[in-house]
Amino acid sequence: AAAGASIGLLAGGFLTEALDWHWIFFVNVPIGIVTSFFAVRLIGSDRGIGLSEGADVVGAFLVTGALLLGVYTIIRTTDFGWGSAHTLGFGAAATASLIAFVVRESRIANPLVPLHIFRSRDVSGANVVLLLIFAAMFGMFFLGSLFFQRVLGYDALEIGLAFLPFSVAIGTMSFAFSGPLISRFGARAVLLPSVVLIGTGLAFFARVPVEADYLVDVLPSMLLLGMGFGLAFPSLMALAMSGASEHDPGLASGLVNTTQQVGGALGLAVLASLSASQTNGLLARSVAEPAALTNGYQRSFAIGAGLALVALVVAGTVLRPAVQAHVGLSQRAEAGKRRRQR
Repeated sequence: AAAGASIGLLAGGFLTEALDWHWIFFVNVPIGIVTSFFAVRLIGSDRGIGLSEGADVVGAFLVTGALLLGVYTIIRTTDFGWGSAHTLGFGAAATASLIAFVVRESRIANPLVPLHIFRSRDVSGANVVLLLIFAAMFGMFFLGSLFFQRVLGYDALEIGLAFLPFSVAIGTMSFAFSGPLISRFGARAVLLPSVVLIGTGLAFFARVPVEADYLVDVLPSMLLLGMGFGLAFPSLMALAMSGASEHDPGLASGLVNTTQQVGGALGLAVLASLSASQTNGLLARSVAEPAALTNGYQRSFAIGAGLALVALVVAGTVLRPAVQAHVGLSQRAEAGKRRRQR
């Protein structure tokens, strides 16, 4: 994944500079065709419950509507304000849709997300931590790109190169170090310092000056963030999967992927809105545009560091040490065995 991200950053920058920014979307068509070809040939077929057992279409609409309304509400706060009737009304609609989804999932036979998965502390805790981290990281990626472009004057290829150490650090830590460290110390023990690295990287990025020097002011943040994320994500995957019962690996994996997307969407909406609000306020007071933009980005990076701190607290208090997690998993397996014997 890290290798793909690195190639994508550089290829996207090259295509934008050499051809046009539209090509960063067109290039995915042949990639998708090739991927589909190999998926059909290499991935074994399996059989799910299908549509005959009932697909939760209503639940899908409810949760999708809740997310869309939530993101729309957040990004329009720069125009209407947080306390406006528009924001409160659409926010209430998003909340109502989410509550309706949870109620429905608790009552139907084949829910989109069976709520029993959240009985596991490791599954619930890992997904909360994942949501917070992806909220912070998506915001960093988007706003960091804008900082490079609008403040430092980087072109598309230079922005890709600026993020390259981040991707390389992710690949190095996840491929070479995460597995042995998790095997030796446990996923939770690896996760905690990795979240500290992410928070430190964001806090360091939050002090980036207008006239930033990449090697001094940016590169340390990229390396810290990459190392932290490269260790955190495998740890969270291990925790989320180990906390699921033997019948729910697909559900746990799908939940992790959904959490990433939801966290990224909500985090980006919140951080971008807060950054724009800060920048617009400073511009209204006749602050120079580069300084106003930088201050807005700094605010969001600092909030991202705060999200990492909350993630650290959740990881430290909700997730269980390896020995306790093993005991809990054994107890669930034994309970499942007794139920099958009956």
